[in-house]
Amino acid sequence: MWIGAHIGTSEGLAEAVRTARGIGCDAIQIFSKSPQSWKGPPIRPESAEEFRVAVKAERIRGTAIHHCYLTNLASSKPATLKASRAAFLDEIDRAELLGASQLIFHPGAHVGEGVDSGIARITEALNWALGERPEAKVRILLENAAGQGTTVGSTFEELARVLHGLELPARVGVTIDTCHLFASGVDFRTPEGYGSVKDRIRSTLGLRTVQAFHLNDCKAGLGSHLDRHENIGRGELGVAGFVPWLNDPTWAKTPGYLETPLGEDDYEAYVTDLKTLRGLIH
Repeated sequence: MWIGAHIGTSEGLAEAVRTARGIGCDAIQIFSKSPQSWKGPPIRPESAEEFRVAVKAERIRGTAIHHCYLTNLASSKPATLKASRAAFLDEIDRAELLGASQLIFHPGAHVGEGVDSGIARITEALNWALGERPEAKVRILLENAAGQGTTVGSTFEELARVLHGLELPARVGVTIDTCHLFASGVDFRTPEGYGSVKDRIRSTLGLRTVQAFHLNDCKAGLGSHLDRHENIGRGELGVAGFVPWLNDPTWAKTPGYLETPLGEDDYEAYVTDLKTLRGLIH
């Protein structure tokens, strides 16, 4: 697995890449704008070029943009859905400008309208967005949810239903967040548990559909449905929850991004987590 982390861009896009490599990352995930904003300032072409050059120079093997948190493609509220679609299209454009290989997003929440309704809206929105940007190369990845509230996509089956409704499924894939998966009620801390999970992925999504991981330990217990990330080995997953993923050759060329808590000492927590993860590889 190509192990990396989510890096801030306050010092600049290219500097984020250099920071990632400096702390030992093989892959980088960033926000292309504030995660709490519908719209962000345009990315200057020269900044985008500097980012692309830095990725190549630093030999970063995986690049992802994480979508803003406001987007909800499952919403039944017309204003929210309209704004979400516009923001989604904007994120595709920003990812293309940066040359990012992946755009990761949370499918959304049906807000009481039911899972079927939420899945239908997500599928329709993705078909629309892909149609609006037929030449876009970025791979769009749905992230599995922890199952909190009315979120859609906390099971492989729900994610598969979205994918099966797409007109261009080859342009879309899945990101598996280990914290969310555990919180949703799936235990993969033993070889038997991991084997069962992999079989389910194979039968629902297809192994090749999984294009990225978020490598996060979980503060809350199995089946808690709480999205609470913890540093590697300090949560309910423990190091045992990461061993099978890291040592499975299926994911040898798949990026895994840390989103674990950081302290006031910059990225020292990431440095520790990266070292822990790499120490688990046989």
